[in-house]
Amino acid sequence: MPVIKPTYKPPFYFKNGFISTVYSGLFRRVNGVNQKRERLILNDGDFIDLDWSFSKEKTKKLVILLHGLEGNAQRPYMIGAAKLFNNNNVDAVCVNFRGCSGETNLKYRSYHSGATDDLIEIIQHIMATKHYADIYLKGFSLGGNVILKYLGEGNIIPQPIKAAIAISVPCYLKGSAEELHTFKNILYHDRFKRHLVNNLKNKQVQFSDVLSVADIKSIKTLRDFDNVYTSKAHGFKDAFDYYEKSSSLQFLQNIKTPTLIINALNDSFLSPECYPVKEAKANSNLFLEMPNHGGHVGFIHKKNVYYNEKRALEFVKSLD
Repeated sequence: MPVIKPTYKPPFYFKNGFISTVYSGLFRRVNGVNQKRERLILNDGDFIDLDWSFSKEKTKKLVILLHGLEGNAQRPYMIGAAKLFNNNNVDAVCVNFRGCSGETNLKYRSYHSGATDDLIEIIQHIMATKHYADIYLKGFSLGGNVILKYLGEGNIIPQPIKAAIAISVPCYLKGSAEELHTFKNILYHDRFKRHLVNNLKNKQVQFSDVLSVADIKSIKTLRDFDNVYTSKAHGFKDAFDYYEKSSSLQFLQNIKTPTLIINALNDSFLSPECYPVKEAKANSNLFLEMPNHGGHVGFIHKKNVYYNEKRALEFVKSLD
């Protein structure tokens, strides 16, 4: 499909990508969503916590929401999306990736940008225990990459999955990793690294036979983290092997589910390859929208409903 012309016009003071990103991540608040937690025991004995919220009226529609790096089901971008869908007769389940729900997971592995196996289990569980006719997928950043990879890597996509939306998605992980290591992103880089390393210290206590204190002390950058932990814990040779095999960009041509990607042009996390114009033009199921503004998951709009939330709802309604 041709690239979609965006209509996003943020308030003047949120045209700056840094300001919109930081405000949305640290200061936005969303109220009025009551979540009910369900613990899903995975096939390998680990667990994932699912936080459900529901439409006021009985519905056959569900949106599955996936968060980004070091996020969780209570992040404002997750709650905001759930609230808008709930208010429009769609149930929502906000997924906490392994180890992200406030409790350290049981296995040495956790989550990463290409971990579609957990998403497959979640979808299978929902289809076996619920009765939804229409299921939508929406992911943010890392979660968006997981969804795009899942849709294009050759999985059998269940019939109820009608649409997907990926927001601020680093679909070319090597390029995005390089951007995060530049000076302009040093504050984001250091914040991510600090949180990841702190969580890894808990893993080290659990799994001292495979992860040493010296290993953790050697981590100076996010790339180091992926070399020391992400790659080794999830079956990759090193960070670059992880980036290469987990990037969704290579799978976009195979997507057969209607899918909307919204990546802001002033998102400092994204490299030029993360704007898949060629792939969108060659695939009638792939819709790409590239607003000038929005930063990274910072599409501030009106009445605390974000532009990406409004567009996601419009997109799934257009398919009815």
